Amino acid sequence: MTSLTLVTGGTGTLGRLVVPLLRDAGHRVRVLSRSARDHRDGVEFVTGDVSTGEGLDAAVKGAGTIVHCAGSAKGDEVKARNLVGAASRADGPHVVFVSVVGADRVPVVSGVDRAMFGYFAAKREAERIVEGSGLPWTTLRATQFHEFVWTTLSQLSALPPVLPTWAGVRFQPVDAGAVAARLAGLALGAPAGLVPDVAGPRVYPMEDLARDYLKAVGRRRLVMPMPAPGRAARAFRNGANLPLDGAGAGGRTWEEFLAGWAR
Repeated sequence: MTSLTLVTGGTGTLGRLVVPLLRDAGHRVRVLSRSARDHRDGVEFVTGDVSTGEGLDAAVKGAGTIVHCAGSAKGDEVKARNLVGAASRADGPHVVFVSVVGADRVPVVSGVDRAMFGYFAAKREAERIVEGSGLPWTTLRATQFHEFVWTTLSQLSALPPVLPTWAGVRFQPVDAGAVAARLAGLALGAPAGLVPDVAGPRVYPMEDLARDYLKAVGRRRLVMPMPAPGRAARAFRNGANLPLDGAGAGGRTWEEFLAGWAR
């Protein structure tokens, strides 16, 4: 019987790329969505919400694997707790979770840390929930997607005449397609625990990313590096958001992402 895989966040930046990979590999794919959608392209859609737990028991029923892509700026630990609770009441599926590089190395200890980098603390707590669930699990940590860098720079450049950046911070942005391919491969395999990080092919100072972004969108701003306060920001300056082994992945570079946007 063909295996059934549930994908949370299956209509988002990452999940929408994972779904066809699993389908084309021969899996039956079910996508959890907060709003009702018609089944299409051989994919089943079910309604539910990992933030509240609504509909999760029905969504996980019969699934041999869950690929948990649903994430947001806040509350990822709540989503993980609700999901593994439902999975534990079902048939004990393999949970494949995508986290963030540095989740275990970015300290979030103050109000300033939490305001700027609370996402890392939430992801780390979500990792612990998955690890301690008693379910078979695999966790993949990824660096920031190109789309995240784009959105961040767009917000920072909204008010002229400057675009402030975090002084001394570097990023190794990754193509969402490369992460999707890794996740799909992990979902098709056996539970592997914490696997090697996935990151983009190059490391960039934030100032260089900002200048590239401004050129791509045709905006004129003064790029102004500014020191960010707190222990989490210090960890970023020390490279806690970069993979320890420096390894990169395939997929588009930042420059190729910008070129694709321009077309």
